[in-house]
Amino acid sequence: MKLLILQYVECFFKKLIISFTFEITNYNYMNFQLDLLSPEKAIELYKAMLKPRLIETKMLTLLRQGKISKWFSGIGQEAIAVGVTQVLNQDEYILPMHRNLGVFTERKIPLYRLFEQWQGKANGFTKGRDRSFHFGTQEFKIIGMISHLGPQLGVADGIALAHKLREKNKITAVFTGEGGTSEGDFHEALNVASVWSLPVLFCVENNGYGLSTPTEEQFKCEHIADRGQAYGMEAHIIDGNNIVEVYTKLNEIATSMRENQRPVLIEFKTFRRRGHEEASGTKYVPDDLMAYWKSKDPIDNYEEALIKANLLTPKQKQEFSTKIIKEITEHLDIAFKAPAISSSVEDELADVYKSFSLEPSPKSEVTTHIRFVDAIRNSLQQSMQKFDNLVIMGQDVAEYGGVFKITEGFVEQFGKERVRNTPICESAIVSAAMGLSINGMKAVVEMQFADFVSSGFNPIVNYLAKVHYRWNQHADVVVRMPCGAGVGAGPFHSQTNEAWFTKTPGLKVVYPAFPEDAKALLAASIEDPNPVLFFEHKALYRSVRGDVSENYTTLPLGKANHLKEGHQISIISFGAAVHWVLESLEELDHVEADVLDLRTLAPLDEEAIINSVKKTGKLLIVQEDTSFGGVASDISALISDQCFEYLDGPIKIVSSLPTPVPFAQALETQFLGKSRLNKSIEDLVNY
Repeated sequence: MKLLILQYVECFFKKLIISFTFEITNYNYMNFQLDLLSPEKAIELYKAMLKPRLIETKMLTLLRQGKISKWFSGIGQEAIAVGVTQVLNQDEYILPMHRNLGVFTERKIPLYRLFEQWQGKANGFTKGRDRSFHFGTQEFKIIGMISHLGPQLGVADGIALAHKLREKNKITAVFTGEGGTSEGDFHEALNVASVWSLPVLFCVENNGYGLSTPTEEQFKCEHIADRGQAYGMEAHIIDGNNIVEVYTKLNEIATSMRENQRPVLIEFKTFRRRGHEEASGTKYVPDDLMAYWKSKDPIDNYEEALIKANLLTPKQKQEFSTKIIKEITEHLDIAFKAPAISSSVEDELADVYKSFSLEPSPKSEVTTHIRFVDAIRNSLQQSMQKFDNLVIMGQDVAEYGGVFKITEGFVEQFGKERVRNTPICESAIVSAAMGLSINGMKAVVEMQFADFVSSGFNPIVNYLAKVHYRWNQHADVVVRMPCGAGVGAGPFHSQTNEAWFTKTPGLKVVYPAFPEDAKALLAASIEDPNPVLFFEHKALYRSVRGDVSENYTTLPLGKANHLKEGHQISIISFGAAVHWVLESLEELDHVEADVLDLRTLAPLDEEAIINSVKKTGKLLIVQEDTSFGGVASDISALISDQCFEYLDGPIKIVSSLPTPVPFAQALETQFLGKSRLNKSIEDLVNY
């Protein structure tokens, strides 16, 4: 009995503390200072909030009828989306979340287009490929979220950086929820924005729960705004249910940010009165807490204040509602009558990448015999000269020149604005590169080592790779990947992890073996508006030399290089392993091998591979990566399917041992497949 009493008392005081905390936080909650607004603006804000509320009310009905598939409700939070959007200029980007319908209505997107988006129809923004608010539109300067939340904060950094580099006094606004502030991307993006003084308005809707997890289980600081101090960033707390406070304070802040460019963190105190999405429900929310926030409804309370101030009459209220409902009904009728989406396999495949035709830039007769690393440097340098909207970003790439000294001297030639040192935050920098592309620029991101890309994996495979297919936005980003073993660098600096990305539709993967190819393919990758992972084997940097054109030159991606003609066996390879093959064939001079250097792994030159195997009837694939799940496995499957009747022996793969890359030279040599290559060639030739 005593235990039950104690539990009751504990529960009572916990609820009391929660309620008291909200009361203290919001003691001035519904103090609408209408004297700060003109009568016209006061009514405009009311109608602007009413519209998304009435749309949502209708959408919830349609959801129950099965006419839309999912809904994320922003009921009770309309003041935030409306207020933020109203203080931005029409040509300033805004990156909303799935509870910010007011952003879309305030940017005057025709409602039938939104309704068709939610029904997966043709006049939506994603051709039926994504749902709800997972889309962007350059026409309305809205860049929608992805479900992983965090990357869009870094994307906002990139958009703002592009404006700053062009000396445009514009700001960028980006939304997240209190749950999203627990992601590393939040901290990375705030840090980058602060270090680079980027005019980003970081809008955090502290709405009480991350799905069902309350704020006290999300963070320990009293306010999310407190985190701004840690990044040397101005921060404000705003009553997110008070449209007058939201609009007037943000208008002042936004004006100041344009004049004095800097990031600002805004914490909006608000609440999510419906489920994370409708199927989730709100059973985890105490009844008294829900009742408290319902009493603080931003529209009901503002409406009451307007009526008391004689700025709104009941008749006008009814007229506004009737007009909006009529618009909703008319546009729903358009959407319902629109045909279901249709497509073809060809159309779907064509939209994975942005269409691009490389204009030939042939190599000159004048060549220089240089190292692989110098060819990379030369290509970057000439690309920076050719494209004044190209930015290089990475750790230590500025004055230090990068750990491999490839960009040494670039700051003096191109300036520190375009050759940018970054904090150690791969995810935010890849996301920022995406933002640069959205805002009309090009980006080359240097991973200090290819191994470190795992810290930036999410925006590469979930944002860059999918963005064109989803809503027709290209990602003009090249990620340079110094990779590979053979230099005694151990498990964290030696991977050749190309297979992580060849699996992902929407990415292009390039892996040259020779200086001339490296120069031309890197230039072509930078020209290509699609995201490219460009692998550069560290062991080749200073050990391999070749004649390289002095002029700017390109090679088309997706074309293998036929290195040797032979009829006994086909050997297909790429990267440093190509040199293993050539060395083995010098030793095995009696073997007549047909040798292909793939150069590009995605897209893959399937035609060249198939033609070679048809000619020889035997195939050996050589890769430095471990075997299972690697590029060689897919080539093997391709040949089994396309050339089975031509084969005179089993398809063989030479690869590294299925272990991490060891450090000690003897262990590393044993790990690499090079030591097993000669025997594999002989065995297959003699099969």
